[in-house]
Amino acid sequence: MADLWQEAMDHAVAVARKAGEIVRDALHNDMKVLCKSSSVDLVTKTDQKVEQLIIDSVKEKFPKHGFIGEESVAAGEPCVLSDNPTWIVDPVDGTTNFVHGYPFVAVCIGFAVNKTLEFGVVYSCIEDKMYMARRGKGAFCNGEPLHVSDQKEINQSIIATEFGSNRDPEVVDRIFSNMRKILCLPLHGMRGAGSAAINMCLVASGCVEAYYEIGIHCWDIAAAAVIVEEAGGVLMDFEGGPMDLMSRRIIAANNKTIAEKIVKEIKAYPAVRDDAPLQTKQ
Repeated sequence: MADLWQEAMDHAVAVARKAGEIVRDALHNDMKVLCKSSSVDLVTKTDQKVEQLIIDSVKEKFPKHGFIGEESVAAGEPCVLSDNPTWIVDPVDGTTNFVHGYPFVAVCIGFAVNKTLEFGVVYSCIEDKMYMARRGKGAFCNGEPLHVSDQKEINQSIIATEFGSNRDPEVVDRIFSNMRKILCLPLHGMRGAGSAAINMCLVASGCVEAYYEIGIHCWDIAAAAVIVEEAGGVLMDFEGGPMDLMSRRIIAANNKTIAEKIVKEIKAYPAVRDDAPLQTKQ
């Protein structure tokens, strides 16, 4: 019997690589930069072109599958994770990096069935690193196995986070307050690649012990979530429970000990869920 999910994953890898070529080519050309929710929430024609490439390619091969795509949702499509096979796509994770030529940009393709993530593909296209994982079958980068760090002491750790695109002073103060608490534990350091997916892949690779953020979306983390877990890591909510893909907050860590120490220090603040009714988001 054919392994349909492996067939889907192989297709995801192929289309991610093709999408990465488009991203790299666009870096050498003038790009049209648009704004979404604010002057720092950016989208380019490349984001839209890559997402359409992925959707068209998948619809041709898997016509009954569903989609959640960053640019589709921005254009008014619903963000609903059903039990049906669903592709969760961020065409260019790290759009601001892309606009500035900062070399951490990823094509992200996650795949869920019955609301459970089955595989994830993250192509860091400027680095030419293809991260991938399938549930129960391990995580890899360019064919080499990945495993999280075995560090259990947070004061010997590097923790990754991001600032997001919300420039409301109250939100910024909360972000920096949380960073201060974590940094003063103390840590070896804090880092941020400018891409949620790449930050999570760095956790899976063992060079960063954890990544946390409030305000990210399901398409930012779906693909990399599988990679972290299959590399031996843990995914947690800010309350200490399991990750909720639609909650817009995540802790991805090398182990439960590190994750729980972050939970203890961080003060969560509200973020409208990805699957909230449209009127709630307005």
